[in-house]
Amino acid sequence: MTYHIAVVAGDGIGPEITQSAQQMLEQVGRTYGHSFVFDQVLAGGAALDALGMPLPEDSLKRCKQADSVLLGAVGGPKWDALPGHLRPERALLAIRKELGLFANLRPAKLYPELKEASPLRADIADAGFDMVIVRELTGGMYFGPSGRKDSPDGQQAYDTEIYSVKEIERIARVAFELAQGRGKRLCSIDKANVLESSRLWRETVHGLASEYPDVMLSDMLVDNAAMQLVGNPAQFDVIVTSNLFGDILSDEASKLTGSIGLLPSASLGEDKRGMYEPIHGSAPDIAGKGLANPIATILSVAMMLRLSFGLKQEADAVEGAVQRVLESGARTADIALGGPSVSCAQMTDLVLAELG
Repeated sequence: MTYHIAVVAGDGIGPEITQSAQQMLEQVGRTYGHSFVFDQVLAGGAALDALGMPLPEDSLKRCKQADSVLLGAVGGPKWDALPGHLRPERALLAIRKELGLFANLRPAKLYPELKEASPLRADIADAGFDMVIVRELTGGMYFGPSGRKDSPDGQQAYDTEIYSVKEIERIARVAFELAQGRGKRLCSIDKANVLESSRLWRETVHGLASEYPDVMLSDMLVDNAAMQLVGNPAQFDVIVTSNLFGDILSDEASKLTGSIGLLPSASLGEDKRGMYEPIHGSAPDIAGKGLANPIATILSVAMMLRLSFGLKQEADAVEGAVQRVLESGARTADIALGGPSVSCAQMTDLVLAELG
């Protein structure tokens, strides 16, 4: 099989980690008889510098034509002073919206080998955790009406949280079905004691529960969830929540694993095409220094193989290679705890050798 992948390397460490991902796919191709064709697409700050816009029409067109999209990272302090519509992050939001990628899957797992790198108390880290946060991606406050207006107290700014039943149902179904294939536990996180949008969210999710009788559904308020992630993360299997809450909680969960450089993600729509990216940012302070951790991007490749291309054996092989490299003691700087570390390229080579 031949698969066409649009590669948005983006900004900061994006080019380094997407190079690692492409090497991984090429190795998978050699081992399993597949062909991966890469189309380098300009977006984010790089596109702003070159063309004056975060997402050129041609870039969006090529993302739509691809079988899947691989994203490195976009943004950085260089472009922070730009108005909202010109920020590099607008490219990311636009790709998600235009490709209909409404479901963001963010696995968070504490590898036993990395317990010491986790900020969790030792007894909590010993229990481990393995969860997936399902974040709604194209609705909520990030896409609702926003703006500024004058008032007697000075300028006011507003952002509006809006969700429809249809939007909530489709993300909830993704989460229910994911839970069916895992531990059959789904926790829906909201702020239903205060927000009307959250009350609709809770009602809608519960309205679907009877269709999934094998899944145990629970609710949790977002402030409590933030505490529970630190105090007892092992209780969670699958979490489903809104765009804003999912953004915040998944970053918290990533820190508990030892490093945000370990967490992959998949953004999916109605069809199998998706966008795959590490959840960390562009980290411009370490760009070009070989300090980036490529594992999150490599694991994003594994998610691509499994979810978009149906290549389960190949995905398992990539994940297994990462596991064995970590078991061997190899560490990038972010998880080395001050001990010996390897560069981004060296970590990539180690995983490639295990995969081969």
